[in-house]
Amino acid sequence: MFQTFDVTARPEQAAPRVTALRSAMRDVGVDAFLVPRADAHQGEYTAPCDERLAWLTGFTGSAGFAVILAGEAALFTDGRYTVQVREQCDGEIFDFIDWPATGLGDYLLKTDAKKIGFDPWLHTIDEISRLKSLLKGTDKELIPTPNLVNRIWQDRPARPANPVIKQPFELSGKTSEEKFVEIGDAIRKSGAEAVVLTLPDSICWLLNIRGTDVAHNPVVQAFAILTTDGKLSLFDAREKYDALGPDPRISVHSRDAFSAALSELTGPVLVDIKTAPEAVKALLSEAELVAGDDPCILPKACKNNAELEGARVAHLRDGAAMVEFLYWLSEQPIEDLTEIEVVKKLEAFRGATGALKEISFDTICGTGAHGAIVHYRVTEDTNSALHEGELLLIDSGGQYQDGTTDITRTVALGDPGFEERAAFTAVLQGMIGISTTRFPKGVAGAHLDALARAPLWRQGRDYDHGTGHGVGSYLSVHEGPQRISRLSTLPLRPGMILSNEPGYYREGKFGIRIENLIVVQEAPALDGADDRTMFAFETLTFVPIDRNLILADELAPWERDWLNSYHAEVWEKIGPRVSEEARAWLRQAVAPV
Repeated sequence: MFQTFDVTARPEQAAPRVTALRSAMRDVGVDAFLVPRADAHQGEYTAPCDERLAWLTGFTGSAGFAVILAGEAALFTDGRYTVQVREQCDGEIFDFIDWPATGLGDYLLKTDAKKIGFDPWLHTIDEISRLKSLLKGTDKELIPTPNLVNRIWQDRPARPANPVIKQPFELSGKTSEEKFVEIGDAIRKSGAEAVVLTLPDSICWLLNIRGTDVAHNPVVQAFAILTTDGKLSLFDAREKYDALGPDPRISVHSRDAFSAALSELTGPVLVDIKTAPEAVKALLSEAELVAGDDPCILPKACKNNAELEGARVAHLRDGAAMVEFLYWLSEQPIEDLTEIEVVKKLEAFRGATGALKEISFDTICGTGAHGAIVHYRVTEDTNSALHEGELLLIDSGGQYQDGTTDITRTVALGDPGFEERAAFTAVLQGMIGISTTRFPKGVAGAHLDALARAPLWRQGRDYDHGTGHGVGSYLSVHEGPQRISRLSTLPLRPGMILSNEPGYYREGKFGIRIENLIVVQEAPALDGADDRTMFAFETLTFVPIDRNLILADELAPWERDWLNSYHAEVWEKIGPRVSEEARAWLRQAVAPV
């Protein structure tokens, strides 16, 4: 099993740990200390040694932060974790803050804290710059300190040191030599002579390597400096990189050598201030900092033909595993199953493909009220039995060497109620709205987001997460910069893979989400259309959508046509790949509505 169900932190552990942290704060002379859910690489997934927020507070979500003061403590989470944070954390210790409705600066301004400590390796340059601007003119000062959680975490795990593997050319579609040239040109265009790279997936993409430093995302946690003459200095444990072989372009140094290397840089250096740690800025004392985007991010997001073909193959394999799972689920006595048993069985079907390298995230498997917890992770403590009449939400994915998958299906366990079917139908209509849209070049995710929400809005409903995130090519399942979100102003480009996942959540009752992965492509020509470049989405995911939850009369003719066409394609592509028993179930599951 890649997924575990252990309880990694408990609410009652927070009190003594917060007390110890306050003692450490007094030792260094600060009135407050910031504890982000972050590491020096700003990844969504962190190595066990970097899970400071979870260790201190018990909160295991993928985004959030805490502020510890002498007499109070606050835990900031967004709408995805409103329910989860209250279940995992001690409300006697922490005030739960709705973020970003209340920002860190707004909160600090209302406190008595004057000296605010922070670890400059865990906060980005941009984040600290904005916070300093908010606090300017007040009696409050940001104080960089060593990490105080590290000081009190006696049994903190060691940093990972597993070897990397090479991503073959037939799957990467471009050699690392070609990427060095491409990124070198981008550095020059920025006016710099070198770039500092701190994002693990950027370094893996650039070098065509993959690793196992964090769970679920096949990346290495390294730093790198690439110069315009094509030389790259890599900072990590040397023994991890034997797979690279001798390469005159690349030198590998210890992780501890990164600080000295930054201090020795001269001339203009390109740094992504939105992702690089504040410590990088402080260490570039002899160099001119050129602020700009990590030059690997956009070319990594725009998949080439080899990467897209790999994604298509991976999704067919994954779709077959999902169909085998859904058939199995349909044959089980519901009352005999628990959430953990469901998760284990789904992973087993993916593993039976013989190609599964990892799951792409901890499977979200929530029955009934647990489905309303957007990023619910089942543990031995929370494991719930399935019950007739509930909805079961299953959000899962696989990491295969040819592609990364992410799919959500909501399944009716028995006869669903009208409220559930009405909400499900609106979510489906939103998903179809994104799937079928055509849009001009220059349109961003923020422009499309409302298409997914409009059917829910007509019911007076909405959801508190983005509609779609970017997805990597055997890399991070949540990849930037592409998104379908109210906040995303980046124009979408061909080759970008995104999720399409509207949802609806009724706290204490049920959760609904339907998710396919899609890829931006040039739209087919239309007679009479303007002479302008138009884009559309190709669907990558082929798994049936539960017809028992659909109010068919609510679908417009074009929505019904899309659903029936999609299900016909599921039958055509997946039917030949599954067992005879699963094929018979699939035939019924994709019958026209």
